[in-house]
Amino acid sequence: MKFGGSSVGTTTALTQVVSIVLQEYERWDRLIVVASALEGVTDQLLEAAHLAQLANRRGYRRITATLRQRHLALVEHLPLGPTERSTLQADIDKLLFEMLDICQTLADGAPEKKVTPDKVDAIVGVGERLSARIIAALLRQNAIRGVAIDATEIIITDSTYGSAVPNMALTRQRIQQNLLPMLDRRIVPVVTGFIAGTPDGKPTTLGRGGSDYTASLLSICAGAKEVWIWTDVDGMMSTDPREVPEARVVPELSYDEVAELAYFGARILHARMVRPLQEHQIPLRVKNVFKPQQPGTLIHSSVPRITRSIKAVTAIQGLALTAARNGSLSAISALVDETLYQTIGSHADVMISSQSSSHSFLAFVIPPLAGPDAIHSSQMALEEKLRIFPETGWRVMPISIISAIGTNLDSVNTLTASIFQALDTIRILALSQGPSHCSLSIVVEPQNADAALRRLHALTTTQVNR
Repeated sequence: MKFGGSSVGTTTALTQVVSIVLQEYERWDRLIVVASALEGVTDQLLEAAHLAQLANRRGYRRITATLRQRHLALVEHLPLGPTERSTLQADIDKLLFEMLDICQTLADGAPEKKVTPDKVDAIVGVGERLSARIIAALLRQNAIRGVAIDATEIIITDSTYGSAVPNMALTRQRIQQNLLPMLDRRIVPVVTGFIAGTPDGKPTTLGRGGSDYTASLLSICAGAKEVWIWTDVDGMMSTDPREVPEARVVPELSYDEVAELAYFGARILHARMVRPLQEHQIPLRVKNVFKPQQPGTLIHSSVPRITRSIKAVTAIQGLALTAARNGSLSAISALVDETLYQTIGSHADVMISSQSSSHSFLAFVIPPLAGPDAIHSSQMALEEKLRIFPETGWRVMPISIISAIGTNLDSVNTLTASIFQALDTIRILALSQGPSHCSLSIVVEPQNADAALRRLHALTTTQVNR
């Protein structure tokens, strides 16, 4: 069971977490908990790492003090005995002082040596280490043998810092050696999400939102029967309820459908987590930590063959490049990929590319986890790079990609026709039928995104007969 940042950030939420673990501990012989950092903490740690690289000592010390105050205040209000509380407070101070030492090392380094991604990952992963210790202490207080486990010791990856790739053979070996014996003794490991380590022990991270991926990796290596993701909504929604209040819970989804939802902007799940579960046929449930009695959403392979319809609609921001030219797109694609990685730490996902006899068009997704300023900073960086090659004529502009999700969407042409009819006067810049057969993505101008999302969401109540 993985608990997200919103489900571990307050006394009330943590009380719910403990209640859920206590209940499920009685139902399952083996239980693994994966903990995210408290909501917003990872962003603060990223800022601290950035300030340390700029030698802004006052800045990263201020962030550290704020984090310490927040975590200690949380611990102070939790129902803990004096021994557990004092031990936990000492652990929090120890982890944050260690983080300060790493920040100091970055700040003291020579300018040419300041880009040390392993140290940045060590700083950013502190949030999960703090929350795992808090949850484990609460479990012990409630007569469950909870032990905080740093995933740097059991999830082994390459050295692609910031978005590491797991070494499954070594990870499986470490989990069998270090984690399975605990489960045999009815210990509940509380594993840090998001973070991992190289074979020689240097800390890495699995990318933003990587705690879901941690849960997925643990489940296949430990032979789990199910994976549960606990969040602050009732399940996977038909669209973002913050944008469309009429959004509803989708009771069941296939692996392919939920992978498309995650890839195209649904923020509940990390896109990388789905494929390992699908390969091993491990069901996934998404449930509300504050309403554990609700069924949530079940993701599995044997979704009933119901009348085909649109199940959900997503919206995600991106950038498009256009030019009055044709020819190979490899050079411009490489330039975009390099620029985005340098700017937001994420490689380019080419969503749509099309050409005519005289024009070319490319659309790239900017992941929501890249931050609120990612679109603007990426556009500025790309425009700066393209000024070096003014003769190419490429122009950069923000776009929105609206995606309709549903099984076998490409085989119901009347449903596709209803999508175009619903969009009516909205200008379509490009569109793509997904090769997974369950998504249709439409590129529109940002000012039309809300209207397009609402119109397509209205179709989720319409079913088209075979």
